[in-house]
Amino acid sequence: MAHPHRVSPAPVEELPADLLRLANAIRTLPDEHCRTLVPALERVVESTKRRRRILNLVQDALSQLRLDMKYLMFDLEATRRERDEYHARLQEFES
Repeated sequence: MAHPHRVSPAPVEELPADLLRLANAIRTLPDEHCRTLVPALERVVESTKRRRRILNLVQDALSQLRLDMKYLMFDLEATRRERDEYHARLQEFES
């Protein structure tokens, strides 16, 4: 018996296994119960997808921040070396 309400298709790897099992269990219920539960299930699925997207954005931002910090540390060290070199030249010139 086909149910008219179905969870919107999503790549399987996006949804936790427990949520997929719950969706399959809801699909096996009689139509009257299925119609009642599917909207709530769809909200949970959308919330899960949104959290996953947010988590991915945060992870990407952290990776970019780490890379930026490495560049900044490299630049700081290069600036310090240049400063020390110019300071040594200045001392040479003054003496």
